Amino acid sequence: MKRVIFSILIGLLLLTTSCTDTTSHSKAVYMLLDTSGTYTQELEKAASIINYLLGTLQPGDSLAVARIDTGSFSEKDIIQKTTFDGRPSVSNQQKREFKQNIDTFVKEVKGAAYTDITGGILQAADFLYEAGSGRKIILVFSDMEEELAKGYKRDIPLQLSGIEVVALNVTKLRGDIIDPRKYMTRMEDWKKKVELGQGQWRVINDLERLERILE
Repeated sequence: MKRVIFSILIGLLLLTTSCTDTTSHSKAVYMLLDTSGTYTQELEKAASIINYLLGTLQPGDSLAVARIDTGSFSEKDIIQKTTFDGRPSVSNQQKREFKQNIDTFVKEVKGAAYTDITGGILQAADFLYEAGSGRKIILVFSDMEEELAKGYKRDIPLQLSGIEVVALNVTKLRGDIIDPRKYMTRMEDWKKKVELGQGQWRVINDLERLERILE
């Protein structure tokens, strides 16, 4: 009789375990802000996107915002990061502080001489994997023109399995306007680089359709 009861208990335990959904439904978003040259003039738009994210992300979701500068593969470039608390009062306070810090950064930011986009993406991927969220998104607010300082090496494969990379507000450079093939080639090169790293690539330039970021 004891063996029968024991067998039933084991069966119930296995059934319960097999029916449990262990998939994380939380989101982790890491947003990179290009601070090179005149692109700093675009950062007010970036602040609007961050406000949208703050209003959309839910308890348990994570958000980090970092700058792209000369050497972006560094935690020192993270402007603000948080995982939103399940208590509404705490979560609301987190979001207010996040917004205040971003607004201060946008007002005081100084332009960088170089644009280490690859380093920023590498740092973002590390953050997202550590967050352990079910959905992982890197937003790159940039013209996607990478310019590295002398001595920096970035010809390494990206590791982006399970990560979505979304380029936002990819403004046309003067050379792109003269020869659109330059813009098209730049976008195609980034697409190949992301997809070779097993990531997903998208471009969203219509910032009035911000809901597409998290769709």
